[in-house]
Amino acid sequence: MQRINADQSQPLFDTATSRRIEETALAGLPANTLMPRAGLAVARLARALAPHARRIWVACGPGNNGGDGLEAAAQMQQRGIQVVATWLGQEARASSDTLVALGRARAAGVQFADTPPTDLDAQDLCIDALLGLGQSRAPSGSMASWIVAMNASPAPTLAVDLPTGLHTDTGAFATNSVATSADESSAAAIIRAEHTLSLLTLKPGLFTAHGRDSAGQVWLDALGVTPGAAASARLLGAPPAPQRSHASHKGSYGDVAVIGGAPGMTGAALLAATAALHHGAGRVFVGLLDGGSMQVHPQQPELMFRTPGALKLHALAVVCGCGGGEAVRPLLPRVLGEAARLVLDADALNAIASDTALQALLRYRSAQGLPTVLTPHPLEAARLLGCTTQQIQADRLAAAQQLADRFACVAVLKGSGTVIAAPLRTPAINPTGNALLATAGTGDVLAGMVGARLAAGQYAMDAACDAVYMHGLAADGWPDGKLLTANALAQF
Repeated sequence: MQRINADQSQPLFDTATSRRIEETALAGLPANTLMPRAGLAVARLARALAPHARRIWVACGPGNNGGDGLEAAAQMQQRGIQVVATWLGQEARASSDTLVALGRARAAGVQFADTPPTDLDAQDLCIDALLGLGQSRAPSGSMASWIVAMNASPAPTLAVDLPTGLHTDTGAFATNSVATSADESSAAAIIRAEHTLSLLTLKPGLFTAHGRDSAGQVWLDALGVTPGAAASARLLGAPPAPQRSHASHKGSYGDVAVIGGAPGMTGAALLAATAALHHGAGRVFVGLLDGGSMQVHPQQPELMFRTPGALKLHALAVVCGCGGGEAVRPLLPRVLGEAARLVLDADALNAIASDTALQALLRYRSAQGLPTVLTPHPLEAARLLGCTTQQIQADRLAAAQQLADRFACVAVLKGSGTVIAAPLRTPAINPTGNALLATAGTGDVLAGMVGARLAAGQYAMDAACDAVYMHGLAADGWPDGKLLTANALAQF
């Protein structure tokens, strides 16, 4: 069993791939092998998480996830723990493995009930084994009421495979229809677990959208099975520490130019420039769009100010759009046509979303071998794809991949579990970061961080992945009780 931490890259497998892996494993193993392994894994983790537990409620659904819960209940009852199991299944419709698990639970003396324990305050642990792989419909009826009871219990919850109510592949709330803004009400029908034991494979939904809030600490038990299949996505791990040769100079690490900062929004461009400087760029130029209000930054005199027209874009990694307003739009044809390496953020993305000519120029950059990284938040992504923010958030992996494919670039879809995608590459989900980043200017900082890595010669996908990971890691390591501001983050 493995605790999933943010420092090690992990393969992620969607529903279809996980099922193929499971089918292959079942074909090569004796009957009734995987479910007992799964139940034992759940029981072992439950005992590790609550070593002094005397009472445990196991909520079991009608399918094989419920069978895993029944196996775990039998294992724990045999070890002297008082287990109450609620089961939504019917013997006439249960799988053969689940029937075996049910028999073991009964033989072990597990107490079965039709409703959750009335003494929830006396339970030491709750186990959610209601729905597992492939869940897509919102829980209803008794299952929904059990979820409410489990969330209300003061005891911690361990979810088996996935928290019930969480879409396996997307991390969205499982719903009965296309996502709308009303889907926030589905939050009442999703388990909020302190721990989740993912069985056989890790699933993308655990790490993006609502997954991180619902799953808590994620664990993996592969049940002795080697996947033998290509991953659907990957969870980012810590990038290697940057190495700088003694025999290097500022030219070794490239030049960044930040173009943005229209009147009233100068700070956005300065945040991006400061971040580029503190993340290793050899030189940083700033082309403000406010008419040249600054010639020197008192706190960052290393920044060099130029008029945007004076910047030699063909030799620069350009970060364009931070605080750009409408003033950035006229500059975009030149930026898209000339920038050697390019990060597009904020108002540059909004301008491109409404202009098919700019979109064509963006796609043409790939044909010229010029790397480009887009860094939209969900609303900007929705504008680029001509859909709603709710549709973006309903399937963040698909949305990021659609952006990357449509515009032939690297797309960084920001948010909880930021997704990084590129054409013909396995998309990545970032495990770092927290709600401290939900403040103005942190996206500008990220754009500058990506720009610094592009300037140093990193491939666009690697530059984006490394910057996103380190951006989130800074927030994760932020001192307790200390306010995170974008300016402090840029210099961290």
